[in-house]
Amino acid sequence: MMRQIIALVLALMAILPAKAELVIEITRGVENPIKIAVVPFRVKSAGAFDVDLARLIESNLERSGQFVRVSRDTMLSLPGPDDQIFYRDWRAIDSEYTVVGSIERDAQGLLVRYGLHDVFGERVLFAERIPGSQESLRDIGHYISDRIYEALTGVKGIFSTRLIYVSAERRSEKDQTFKLILSDADGGRPRTIFQSSEPILSPKWSPDGSRVAYMSFRGKRAGIYVQTLETGEVQKVTDFEGLNSAPAFSPDGRKLVLTLSRDGNPEIYIANLRTGELDRMTNHFAIDTEASWSPDGRSILFTSSRGGKPQLYMMNVADKSVKRVTFDGDYNSNGSFTPDGDSIVFVHRTNERFHIARMNLKTREIRILTETDLDESPSVAPNGTMLIYATSDGGRGLLGLVSMDGRVRVRLPSVSESVREPAWSPFFN
Repeated sequence: MMRQIIALVLALMAILPAKAELVIEITRGVENPIKIAVVPFRVKSAGAFDVDLARLIESNLERSGQFVRVSRDTMLSLPGPDDQIFYRDWRAIDSEYTVVGSIERDAQGLLVRYGLHDVFGERVLFAERIPGSQESLRDIGHYISDRIYEALTGVKGIFSTRLIYVSAERRSEKDQTFKLILSDADGGRPRTIFQSSEPILSPKWSPDGSRVAYMSFRGKRAGIYVQTLETGEVQKVTDFEGLNSAPAFSPDGRKLVLTLSRDGNPEIYIANLRTGELDRMTNHFAIDTEASWSPDGRSILFTSSRGGKPQLYMMNVADKSVKRVTFDGDYNSNGSFTPDGDSIVFVHRTNERFHIARMNLKTREIRILTETDLDESPSVAPNGTMLIYATSDGGRGLLGLVSMDGRVRVRLPSVSESVREPAWSPFFN
């Protein structure tokens, strides 16, 4: 399984390089994080490696807000996986768990060994041997991070997932470059998968992570396109006169829900990706847009001005019946479901400021998750613990992460001029 994961990830990353790398800045975590010591991995063969596995693992875990690293400077020893662990030494520096590992070259490439130790229980929770290569070390580090996170929290890790987002660089009014970037979940290894002098909007992942849909200009007018990441193949879905926007894949990956104004007014349509057939879902004089699917594929959540101002509505796909979902506040838009289908996240205006909010669909309780301004484009991680969103600071677009309870917040400033329109991938395994 690990070899299949690495092969898929390497195929996805073998695309044009980009400079819009994200930098992690943790602004708030949980009150009592798990204290973990990740010992530098012992190198058992000649030659240095580009990736410091221990640093990568501890950074991943700390970024979740659930962990805090134990400083290397306080470690009383630096054991490898074959050495005896003196648990009293780790208790002395207040470490609850310790990770030890090694990297060595073999005939097939590299062999990574590691183990997770419970310091106070004085036992090995688990240990693994992972074959790989120099190029796959980052993927191995993310995989190890996922394994540790799940073992200690009971929740599947998201460090091996990916992000897509749009980078915008403006040199003058008529000289701009927009790039659709694919990166690791921590912002590492950014790659350009599409570039244009015209805006790129609303990128969305397919359920299996093999394709992305987005709006872009490829010719005289905007259209909706689906791009296969491994091959770069592009499928044109629509490019009608007028509005072509806000695509989102159905849970089975066979259809897109999108917004078209081909009949004069922005309406919600469903496009069959195999046949090209279009099914008009709304028929209202108001603006209907930003649709997304429920996890079971039976409902569509969308933004509409039919009540006078933007609010969220839900449609039954089978009979096209519509009911209003949001009533608190005079502006709610860009909604999507959490993976369990129990809640929705969306843009909510409070005191003339735009924040990301979460609503429990059963209790109708709304929780404001962000404290920044002009927040938009929320996208939930596949394990449902965090979401990524776009915001701004001093007129510069950047991305932020926030936990679904609002307790953990992380900023991901970019080295490019501005980043926006983020989307979190599904699990690849």
